[in-house]
Amino acid sequence: MCPAHSCAVFLQLACCCGSAACSLCCGCCPKIKQSTSTRFMYTLFFMLVTVTCVIMMSPTVETAMQENIPFYTEMCNKLNAGENCSTLVGYSAVYKVCFGMACFFLLFSVFTIRVRTSTGCRAAVHNGFWFFKFVALLACCAGGFFLPNQERFLEVWRYVGAAGGFLFIIIQLMLLVQFAHRWNQNWSSGVKYNKIWYAALALVTLVLFSVAVGALVFMIMFYTDPEACFLNKLFLGVNGGLCFIVSLLAISPCIQTFQPTSGLLQSAIISVYVMYLTFSALASKPIEMVERNGKNVTVCVFPYNSGLQSETNIVTGVGTAILFGCILYSCLISTTKRSSTALQVYRNDMPENERARCCFCCVDDTEDYDDEKTAGGQNVKYDERDGTIYSYCYFHFVFFLGSLYVMMTVTNWFHYENAKIERLLEGSWSVFWIKMASCWVCLFLYMWPLLVPMLFPKRFQA
Repeated sequence: MCPAHSCAVFLQLACCCGSAACSLCCGCCPKIKQSTSTRFMYTLFFMLVTVTCVIMMSPTVETAMQENIPFYTEMCNKLNAGENCSTLVGYSAVYKVCFGMACFFLLFSVFTIRVRTSTGCRAAVHNGFWFFKFVALLACCAGGFFLPNQERFLEVWRYVGAAGGFLFIIIQLMLLVQFAHRWNQNWSSGVKYNKIWYAALALVTLVLFSVAVGALVFMIMFYTDPEACFLNKLFLGVNGGLCFIVSLLAISPCIQTFQPTSGLLQSAIISVYVMYLTFSALASKPIEMVERNGKNVTVCVFPYNSGLQSETNIVTGVGTAILFGCILYSCLISTTKRSSTALQVYRNDMPENERARCCFCCVDDTEDYDDEKTAGGQNVKYDERDGTIYSYCYFHFVFFLGSLYVMMTVTNWFHYENAKIERLLEGSWSVFWIKMASCWVCLFLYMWPLLVPMLFPKRFQA
């Protein structure tokens, strides 16, 4: 074995069993920062458990395992997992696994309280020892299956999960509002240097409003009916009207006096997302039927071209991918310094060194740091030698909330008994009201920072 390869293997062992930062084995890979490497590893843990929960809620996967795994029945009997491993699948199994993952992240959240530097022993545990943490995560997830009085546990844990899931939704919406303000602020900073940013702002705003109006027209066409679907008509009118009001509010003179950078781009982003949530809510609503010509006809649903089950599976797969992409974005982005303003009343203070960029959201908060050369492997930039660049405690707490949100989403919230991952996007009233309420919370979170400076001018003049 060559020395370079031996060194690379040693470094990977140091990452798994020591405090060294993790990196890829290939030296041609781009440089990676220690903070990024750590967050990537925790995200990998999170995704592994999430995929496991999805598999547990899929009868299709369960059937495939029974047919293709040799001695499947015998193995289930030896594990005392019930007939065909019935205790390892279904909503109760997902609750127990997510309980373990939530405990894992909550314990680390408590463990890393007030960690300010990466040189301490607690920071070393946070940034390294991945093999032992992976074993601890497996132990936590497995421990949920050995809890006493499981019926009472499932009932109590369901409400804990609902509370945590709602809080995670609020964080997601705060991040969206912060993203909208950040986008407008960054591109507006380039106007004084190059007028082309005016054109870019106008074009993107026009496209986003066109998408929002198009979505509203689409839903009016396919999700309303002259004889039924009263709630659909009501909420389409309410949400469309609220989007129009916030757009006018954003450019009103009274708002512009206190927040000159407030504009239509932010309201366009919010309008598109509200239309998306409205569509998702209407698609999640239980079907309605009316009697026509002596037959019961389903109304207010999007008609698939062929009606094949494969089309439904594709839609479900795409929707699931988008959903979990949003979860990962919320978990990772919410822990950066720049996104911390999302948890405060937003102020449109433009930094003097603000520089307009097309990919503004990918700009790092940190400055250049020294690289550590790793023979035969990816170079690591230790960017936390002078102090942590994100809150370890808050990072783990967001993943704790994300664990609860995954648990509730995969099990269809309060319609858990008949939940299947293949029917994730099918109708249930709990999902409908959660998504519809998310629309109104999103609009409130956007309007409130606009109104606060006008309501409390003395505070914002200081």
